[in-house]
Amino acid sequence: MPPESALRDGQPAGYALIETMRREADGAMPRRARHLDRMERSAAALGFVFDRQNAQKLLDGIDGDEALRVRLELRADGVIGLTTTPFAALPQNAMWHLAIARTRLDAADPLRCHKTDSRAVYAKARSEFPTGIIDEVLLLNGEGELAEGTITNLFLDLGEGVLATPPVEAGALPGVLRAQLLDQGKAVEARLLPSDIARARAVFVGNSLRGLIAARLERD
Repeated sequence: MPPESALRDGQPAGYALIETMRREADGAMPRRARHLDRMERSAAALGFVFDRQNAQKLLDGIDGDEALRVRLELRADGVIGLTTTPFAALPQNAMWHLAIARTRLDAADPLRCHKTDSRAVYAKARSEFPTGIIDEVLLLNGEGELAEGTITNLFLDLGEGVLATPPVEAGALPGVLRAQLLDQGKAVEARLLPSDIARARAVFVGNSLRGLIAARLERD
């Protein structure tokens, strides 16, 4: 039995699966199918009930002519919640300021492979830095390798023609944008250390909601 599923031994899960995506003003939802695929895979692995057709109907039912941030939340018993909030895109020249947290990520925690609302470690890492100065916080795993950001995956241009991104085994969430870039051959998995950021030609963080965002690591 997979150790990550509390449901396998009759105990209710203390977390929900979540997917956050963007709805354009014209109704398009980039990577929508990939989001539902990930929720479906996680539900199967964790013993959650998931009615994909119901999730699709909820997404189809969103109306209006403004860009939206859309969040699907799946409880273990199959209840799906949907919330939307207005979405404002970042300017094209946006540059996010990064910091590396002292808080470490447990890469061996099986829930790290799934997008859930169990986010205590990310909140702790984010609390180490003042808001308004640091836009995103990177976490290392117990071996001191780069894993991911609190809300993004990390991508480095190391001059090899594709972007390097930490593997799932290092603690990285299998992000939807990340998966797309890997499938397109625009990114490859690589074990990365903080020193690799210094030698990178360019640094990016990204998620499906906002896409790739240019970034730089702030020094103490």
